[in-house]
Amino acid sequence: MITLGIESSCDETAIAVLENGRTVLSSIVSSQIQTHAKWGGVVPEIAAREHASALNSVFCEAVSQAKIQPTEIDLIAVTQGPGLVGCLLVGASFAKGLAQILKKPVVPVNHIHAHVHGALLGIDKGDAEIYPTLALVASGGHTNLYYMTSPVQFSLVAHTIDDACGESFDKVGKMLGLPYPGGPHIERLARQGDPTKCKLPRMLERKSQMAFSYSGLKTAVANQVKLNSKVISHADIAAAFQTEAVGQLIRKIKIALELNSNVKSIVISGGVAANQYFQSTIQDSTKVPCYFPGIVYCSDNGAMIAAMGYQDFIHANGLVTSLHDWDVFSRYAFEQYKS
Repeated sequence: MITLGIESSCDETAIAVLENGRTVLSSIVSSQIQTHAKWGGVVPEIAAREHASALNSVFCEAVSQAKIQPTEIDLIAVTQGPGLVGCLLVGASFAKGLAQILKKPVVPVNHIHAHVHGALLGIDKGDAEIYPTLALVASGGHTNLYYMTSPVQFSLVAHTIDDACGESFDKVGKMLGLPYPGGPHIERLARQGDPTKCKLPRMLERKSQMAFSYSGLKTAVANQVKLNSKVISHADIAAAFQTEAVGQLIRKIKIALELNSNVKSIVISGGVAANQYFQSTIQDSTKVPCYFPGIVYCSDNGAMIAAMGYQDFIHANGLVTSLHDWDVFSRYAFEQYKS
């Protein structure tokens, strides 16, 4: 089955072509990072206009690189939410129009859930080797931990009560005078620092607190920069921040492993999954296999949308909603997925 995936939830216009849910035939991403860099974050109205301008050319390039004709597409998957509403509407409208022209089914996809399948692209493992799994999505907008018994079953174990992990990297990077996005620059700077030279609080340390929180950590870093920047180097602050930001993720994953002894794997996805310190630390801290996305699939991309759409489609036995009885949504429905 050939699936086309369309992603436009934030600042990447992305389209990919997948075969049978795991094999990537093409994945094209038109990034808006440079457009938004001068603002220090994404401007929704500008982002929506950029999507409208880029979608058609990105589609043509994705189809050409996959060496297929548009008529060979069997299924169209598109991000329904969460995300910036204007951006989502651009992608959804394009997908619905394309589906009308090609007379193909279109599947609305949950962006956060899709990140999990982005980490499984190209992995030669059957479902029986992966599930049940603990799946972490740690990105600029979301920090969610799930217990999954199948590719489409998401039971929410923990989520952030304030800021997302990836967002905290961006904000701390700005405090330290680093370029946007902050994650890669903090990781690079942290290699030169000593985390023990900067005292930061351990957030939500109690085992009973199955949640994530990064607001207080950001405030603690801001205080260190303001009060101690002359005696503590930025490299030391970056190292201390990264250690605690990642440490909190690992602490909660280890607690969840204790509560779910039948887990066969851990799937880490989202932009924070690209952090090499995180990858090495979590693999050293757990005894089950850990799966990470390839670097190009850590940030938003169309391949993860196609992968999730494929799973939704085959697990629904080919039954999908019509083109017009669904709309985009901006926020994640936490209550719906709580265990």
